[in-house]
Amino acid sequence: MDNIKYNLPEKEMPVSWYNIQADLPEPLPPYLHPVTKQPLVPADLAPLFPMELIKQEVSQERYIDIPEEVQEIYRQFRPAPLYRARRLEKALDTPAHIYYKFEDVSPAGSHKPNTAIPQAYYNKKEGIKRLTTETGAGQWGSSLAFACSQFDIELKIYMVRVSYNQKPYRRMTMEAWGATCVPSPSPDTGSGRAALAADPNNPGSLGLAISEAVEDAAPRDDTHYALGSVLNHVLLHQTIIGQEALKQMEMAGEYPDAVIACAGGGSNFGGLALPFVRDNLTKGRKTQIIAVEPSSCPSLTKGLYAYDYGDVAGMAPIAKMFTLGSNFMPPPVHAGGLRYHGMSPIVSHLKKLGLIEARTVNQLPTFEAGIQFARSEGFISAPETNHAIRAVIDEALRCRESGEKKVLLFCHSGHGHFDMAAYEAYLSGKLSDYEYTDEKVKEALSCLPAV
Repeated sequence: MDNIKYNLPEKEMPVSWYNIQADLPEPLPPYLHPVTKQPLVPADLAPLFPMELIKQEVSQERYIDIPEEVQEIYRQFRPAPLYRARRLEKALDTPAHIYYKFEDVSPAGSHKPNTAIPQAYYNKKEGIKRLTTETGAGQWGSSLAFACSQFDIELKIYMVRVSYNQKPYRRMTMEAWGATCVPSPSPDTGSGRAALAADPNNPGSLGLAISEAVEDAAPRDDTHYALGSVLNHVLLHQTIIGQEALKQMEMAGEYPDAVIACAGGGSNFGGLALPFVRDNLTKGRKTQIIAVEPSSCPSLTKGLYAYDYGDVAGMAPIAKMFTLGSNFMPPPVHAGGLRYHGMSPIVSHLKKLGLIEARTVNQLPTFEAGIQFARSEGFISAPETNHAIRAVIDEALRCRESGEKKVLLFCHSGHGHFDMAAYEAYLSGKLSDYEYTDEKVKEALSCLPAV
């Protein structure tokens, strides 16, 4: 019988995270202080993060042990299964073999708890009683709400307003786990009030929501800030995805020719891809690594590789990344988790070095791919995940034309159960495409900091 899914036993779950900084051919450019523009030192980050996360952010150690308390909660949903998409392959009539790492099995329904749990754990160890964060589509907010419920930490979430309105059940999920969720921009912070004064109908952005969460956390001794993507320690925690996938691909007797994931800030992409990038760097593998982003927010494909603020108000650290400018205001596409103005420093660095590639896809083709996936594999995917599915289907169709028997692996980063309004809009013909033009890129990039 041909296998459809490959399950690792709990005892084979990885017990350390992989840190690609140990294997980079060139070191990452340093973060800069938002005021002095000088390289950050650990003390600069202490008002926002626990010291253990700050150490992980700059660590050069190849592997970092996963604490037993974190492993215990991980084992509620990890190892996550690897699926062979046999019915999708048949529907596409392709010789390609398609595999997907299924992160929907977490309590929050996405990959985000992989970092939410250790972030809550390290904050609890440091005596922090309250966290603030931002969220786009709500996958990160709900994941951190779940994690905080496990460690008895209070949480306030600033949710991008357009997603807050589109996805009420995400907010309800966060509240069920005990978090407080408000739409951003909100009247609760100075940066939120300023944005509302300029535009009472401001749809919000991740950069603006980050400003609100950082502003809330920084002056309080009992509060820290948590980020669900972009930062080095976040991608570090997510590498449990790729490490499991390597073992499961070995169980399947294959190794991927291409590794594909959607990319907004870089967390699920990095989580799946970084262990395979390691194999390319250290074992001579030639796997193609593809990041897929929306054409409405094309940081990797149209952005500038430059130092930029991580938020609208210029309160967060300045990072070297592919960016569309911190003042970028994305259109109201349904892939809320992919609407960030910049890409993670690690993913950006890999792109700059030519170790990964990036592609864009439009909103309508992504939903077309999501429908095809649902009608073959049965799973309804998040709009973010549909970007990866679109790229995988396109690769598989090219294999059909060329006759190549490629092995394709992608990250199914989350389910779409709270995104049915988006699917309804697509199926009824009411969904629009958005493309970020070169003129808008130039306008947004005019606000880069002078460093």
